[in-house]
Amino acid sequence: MTIDLHAHSTASDGTTPPSELPRLAAEAGLTVLALTDHDTFAGLAEASAAADIELVPGVEISCRLDDAEVHLLGLFVDPGHAALRAELELIRTDRDRRGVRMVERCQELGAPITLSQVREIAGGASLGRPHIAAALAAVGIADAFTSDWIADGGRADVPKHVLATVDAIGLVRAAGGAAVLAHPRSVKRRASVSDAQLGALASAGLAGVEIDHPEHPPEVRARLRDVATSLGLLATGSSDFHGDRKPVRLGECTTSPEVLAALRPRRS
Repeated sequence: MTIDLHAHSTASDGTTPPSELPRLAAEAGLTVLALTDHDTFAGLAEASAAADIELVPGVEISCRLDDAEVHLLGLFVDPGHAALRAELELIRTDRDRRGVRMVERCQELGAPITLSQVREIAGGASLGRPHIAAALAAVGIADAFTSDWIADGGRADVPKHVLATVDAIGLVRAAGGAAVLAHPRSVKRRASVSDAQLGALASAGLAGVEIDHPEHPPEVRARLRDVATSLGLLATGSSDFHGDRKPVRLGECTTSPEVLAALRPRRS
């Protein structure tokens, strides 16, 4: 088995339609793929209908951990769970409000982008920072994720509704899923989850930590693996595939069959 537990489609901020992801995954040699679009299950039905590999139903939830934003993967979740769906809907509608205001702030700062341009890039998905970054890149602002533009706390950043990570873990578990913390020490994100914070999340029911990730250098992976072992957390690996939006390929990092098997019983 070759397993990738984190991938995105055009249902959120990826560039690959959900119906195409299973075929690309199979061509990459994968036998298991988790579709984990940001705060939505919108692509699952389309991807499931096209799947000739095992498709794990998942979602990546935007959360707040102390004063920082983190992302939580819900794997093997029930897409029909009412409470989880309601929270995701709230996150998405607020994301759209935030996206509109961020476009306005970029315009106020002199960037010649338009809301219609950003919506076209989003292709019907909720507006997100990658869509705004793509619009900024099209007008010559190549590095949008800086304090000058749309990085956390940047001049064009706008606060959004976020769920406390502990509450998100509870929702994932209530929906029959396993909660895995995504890329907790990515070199491209401002915030880094500490050992103490991982311990608190483990006590709250976190099942695993995404350790093998393209944005985790070898020394970070080694440290995270030690911490995960000490806390009894599973170590997952994945590509965090976004299509053409990120220079990574499906299956660039993978999860072991043993970890996948251990994740399944934790759904209860």
